[in-house]
Amino acid sequence: MIPFLHLGPLQIPTFGLMVAAAMLAAYFVLRADLARRGIAAKDSGVAEAFIALPCLAGIIGAKLYHVLETPRELFADPFGQLFSRYGLAWFGGLIAGFAAFAWLARRKKIPLLTMFDVGSPAAAIGYGVGRVGCLLSGDGDYGKPTLLPWGMRFPHGLVPTTQTCVAWGWPASCKVQPTPIYEMLAACVIAWILWKIGARQIAATREKRVSAASPKTADPNRSRNVVVRGASTSVALKEPLSEGVSSVAWRSAPAAGQVFAAYLFLTGIERFLVEFIRINPRSFFGMTNAQTAGLASIVVGAAIWWRLRKRQSAALQAPRAASRRA
Repeated sequence: MIPFLHLGPLQIPTFGLMVAAAMLAAYFVLRADLARRGIAAKDSGVAEAFIALPCLAGIIGAKLYHVLETPRELFADPFGQLFSRYGLAWFGGLIAGFAAFAWLARRKKIPLLTMFDVGSPAAAIGYGVGRVGCLLSGDGDYGKPTLLPWGMRFPHGLVPTTQTCVAWGWPASCKVQPTPIYEMLAACVIAWILWKIGARQIAATREKRVSAASPKTADPNRSRNVVVRGASTSVALKEPLSEGVSSVAWRSAPAAGQVFAAYLFLTGIERFLVEFIRINPRSFFGMTNAQTAGLASIVVGAAIWWRLRKRQSAALQAPRAASRRA
């Protein structure tokens, strides 16, 4: 591993370099998402603001959450713990980063759920790139000893695996689970899924705008041909064809905020599962703090998704109920 790069008298931590690379990767994804949604042009500078402040807040939040997990060590050496070269907690960064994100969205008068949707793929890809820094520095984010062929050694990392191997009763030269690689790959997959959900969201919104710009008059005598699986049959619809987006298309389209809900749900699953092979102290019901936070993220993400779908379904049913009463 390469905890530091030595350029003459300069000693550059590779973890810090990868945090900078993570911010850059998140910036490009965020800028592209803002542009494809028509919120801000690529040269507007909006993406820069939404990366710089939340990332700074996220780093501070991640550090504070990490040191507060072990208050005894913090009180024993507060300066050393707060300004150490490693030790960042994912959940603390998530809370602080999204709080700063929400503040900026409100300040720039962008709908909060929409902005959270925009930031979710960027947050996922940034997290994945940042995990490469954990791998390069060997900062202790690796997993348990393993005999798997892709296991790795970090003898010269910031937290050498030799200590971990001996503590677990393994030879000092044992290999450990390269959990930063697992998390990096999972984060890339999550970012791709979120990007695709956002694309469906944008397509439905554009269809709605086009339909609203050229409304059609409802004709109670009109009907459509529908294809029933296994046979083609002409069926008279019970309701007229009217203006607006097809209810079927709109029902299947993600509502504003569902990209963010999916981010919380998928990221929570990833963190919950990876903790089973991580070396972290257990606290709540035999789970690590990060595992508990991951479980909370799953529940909150699922609840937000369900609530938004329920609200969308109610909005679709309202015009039908009104037309029946009329």
